[in-house]
Amino acid sequence: MTRLHFHFRIFVPLFGALFACLLNFPAQASQGIAQYGKPKYANGFGYFDFVNPAALKGGTLVLPNPDRRTSFDKFNPFTLRGVTAPGVSQLMFESLAVGSADEVSSAYGLIAEDIQVAPDKMSVIFRIRPQARFSDGSPVLAADVKHSFDTLMSSLSNPQFRTVYADVKQAVVLSERVVRFDFKNRNTELPVMVGSLPIFSRYWGKKGDGSITPFDKLTFEHPLGSGPYQIESYKAGKTMIFKRNPDYWADKAGVDGKTLNVRVGFFNFDRVVYKLYSDDAVRLEAFKAGEFDALVEYRAKNWAKSYVGPRFNDGTLLKKAFLNHNGAGMQGFAMNLRRPLFQDVRVRQALGYALDFEWLNRQLFFNQYSRIDSYFTNSDLSANFDGERKPTNAEIRLLKPLKTKYPQWVPDAVFGPMPAAPSTTPPDSLRQNLRKARDLLAQAGWTYREGALRNAKGEPFRFEMVEDGPFFLRVLSAYIRNLEKLGIQVDIRTSDFALHQKRMDEYDFDMTTIRFPDSQSPGNELWDRFGSQAALEKGSDNVIGVRSPAVDELIDYIVKAETREEIQASARALDRVLWNSYFVIPQWYNPTHRVAYRKEMHYPDPPLYYTAESWILMNWWKVEEK
Repeated sequence: MTRLHFHFRIFVPLFGALFACLLNFPAQASQGIAQYGKPKYANGFGYFDFVNPAALKGGTLVLPNPDRRTSFDKFNPFTLRGVTAPGVSQLMFESLAVGSADEVSSAYGLIAEDIQVAPDKMSVIFRIRPQARFSDGSPVLAADVKHSFDTLMSSLSNPQFRTVYADVKQAVVLSERVVRFDFKNRNTELPVMVGSLPIFSRYWGKKGDGSITPFDKLTFEHPLGSGPYQIESYKAGKTMIFKRNPDYWADKAGVDGKTLNVRVGFFNFDRVVYKLYSDDAVRLEAFKAGEFDALVEYRAKNWAKSYVGPRFNDGTLLKKAFLNHNGAGMQGFAMNLRRPLFQDVRVRQALGYALDFEWLNRQLFFNQYSRIDSYFTNSDLSANFDGERKPTNAEIRLLKPLKTKYPQWVPDAVFGPMPAAPSTTPPDSLRQNLRKARDLLAQAGWTYREGALRNAKGEPFRFEMVEDGPFFLRVLSAYIRNLEKLGIQVDIRTSDFALHQKRMDEYDFDMTTIRFPDSQSPGNELWDRFGSQAALEKGSDNVIGVRSPAVDELIDYIVKAETREEIQASARALDRVLWNSYFVIPQWYNPTHRVAYRKEMHYPDPPLYYTAESWILMNWWKVEEK
């Protein structure tokens, strides 16, 4: 699960300023807002710098499953149970505001034509464009915005929304096209964040008799969103086909009836088709056979060895690694702290010594990866941003009081240099690391006897590793071989995407691979990822089960930060606490997106911050040979 994205732009009619004064908002409404400083793009800008405004429109984009899902059983992406069809969230729902992919934490009006933040930053007003329409042609009104917020905050939706928007007190309808969000606390991120709220019609699921299907019961009822596409057809487990809405409102909502500036160069295809394949090998062979247009590759071995053949030789198929500046975040083997086996920090630290990244990188990854060294890897928010160093005075001012209040939750190590992940680069070695692991386990009461690592009760150290497919088995096998040398027994359990997701939602696992993508400006999503309350709610992002009052206070510092310097200090302090608590065995990252594509596909220069799948879907275009 990841944080939702924003959308935004603005035109202020003459009476807007008068309306603001009547509401005690002396600040003038603006086209764009920024969490810190000023937004990059001034009022009236033509389009974002990272798009091609002359991109050819038309044609069909054919893509494979964008993740591990191989089927789907609903169109509603906002409820907990079930698997959503690919593309629905990105193609069918717009939000009040949209972020720019070449700056940090700014937002520009999309459904909203202007945004107005209160001087005390305890509320924000959005004025809805009169052109904004849902897919059935009905207008987007303030009542729909309030309905969307209230529904997502209710028990009918995935509980992650209640966590992410926990600091939003209420949505208030001020008039037919004006809505205000009130906040519980001062938080500089909130005005930008509520702009990211997905908006849907209050009549989604309306039946012939006038009744409305309950939100958590919506399955294959076509969504009433305001996005550029509608569902053309589908076949569960096979295909999902979207067609561009010929009456898409943003195509006529800009100056002089032209495309809205934040949508210039976006969504260039008439149709988008998703074909679902059973596994990675089948998907790759289908791409080589010409069954779809582009493929993002996440496996180093495949990239090095498998993207070859006649179609690559003759230029029909191309491959390229695109640089990005995304924070890499955290990827690793996560332990479920709800299990008694993993509650001793010495045990968690010991398990990290058994992962030989350098061997994996040489033997399996063709030296394409770097080691994760932070929860904010590849970012200036990392406590390792310029190497292993001690905390700054600003970080110490946050950490010392927390150490006094919560000594068991703030490791002593946070006041020293950030330790690197265990390495086997000489003079270090796997043998030395396993000795360190053995000593830590012994301190925690685990010793080797009778053919296994056992505790004082004689119980063996045994756990289950769960994954959503077999693609990671070679890595797991290498890791488990090292654990077996310590006397630890590991059972591997793989399952399909739907079953794996259900187990994650219910925290029914011992250890699994997690991926926490980083944000350039983290905020409320951290409550869902590491907050104590989220650990108690099924379906949250806190699969680890972190319940630390120190972590909670540091997250609170982050979301209330008012300058970039404040968020850097608080994020680095949080990084030190999480890293030295050994909740996750860190893996690796690659600062590029590896994409293979048909020669007919074209693209603009990539932005600073982006995911490859969304970039292809939103900003690429196709030039067919005649």
